[in-house]
Amino acid sequence: MAVKAETDAARSRPAADLRRQERRRRRIGTIAVPAIGAIGVLAVWQALIAVLRVKEYLVPAPTAVARALVDNWHMLLKNAWPTTIESLAGFAIGNLFAIGLAVVFVHSKTLEQTFYPMAVVLRTIPIVAVAPLLVLLLGQGYAPKIAIAALISFFPTLVNMVRGFGSVDPQALELMRVLSANRREVFLKLRLVNSLPFLFAALKIATGACIIGAIVAEWIGSDAGLGVLVINATTQFETPLLYATMATASVMALIFFGVVALVEKLVVRWEADEAPI
Repeated sequence: MAVKAETDAARSRPAADLRRQERRRRRIGTIAVPAIGAIGVLAVWQALIAVLRVKEYLVPAPTAVARALVDNWHMLLKNAWPTTIESLAGFAIGNLFAIGLAVVFVHSKTLEQTFYPMAVVLRTIPIVAVAPLLVLLLGQGYAPKIAIAALISFFPTLVNMVRGFGSVDPQALELMRVLSANRREVFLKLRLVNSLPFLFAALKIATGACIIGAIVAEWIGSDAGLGVLVINATTQFETPLLYATMATASVMALIFFGVVALVEKLVVRWEADEAPI
């Protein structure tokens, strides 16, 4: 028996090594392919600017944008800080409120039928129309920017969580009822677990949306932030600085997205286990 066990273990080692190598190739591919694509786009962009001789105040070359990033890094960092605070606070408040409301909806269809359409109507109002109203109500500080970032993050999470809580397997739900599980147990052990992939999909959308909301709010009334820097660079025709500001906002969004993706990988482990090798 010991010899047979050793033989089986020896046979399983090559398969395990192959799986590890395949995972390593996939990880390298997920980094290398986007990097190569980005480098290719930048190279084409640089070539077109040189060949067509486009003026810098119209469309700057990537080298000009990189130069603006280096020359103005202190100002970009200083203005990125308030936008980061507004985005993170709005992201947290908007998503927590959306999750809480989705929990209420899943336990009361009457409340869902009453208030869900209102949330849909609220989503149809352009954020640029809501921003001045919130600035008038809440003043010029962080509050209106956080409120707008929360508002723009709220709806995707609400929709996804309502869908996630409601799309449980009927057989699993019936089994929980046969086992005399109460509503709390059904929610925690079935609905909540089922909703996690939906939640993280919404959070990934909200990572970029909350930054957009904060920047739009800064256009209306603020003396600091990336939104203010966008307005100043536009009015002064400092196009490389404008592109550098947009690049800074994109990097912020990518960092937020990466953090959410990492947390998803740690929490929703069964999806990774079921992924094809």
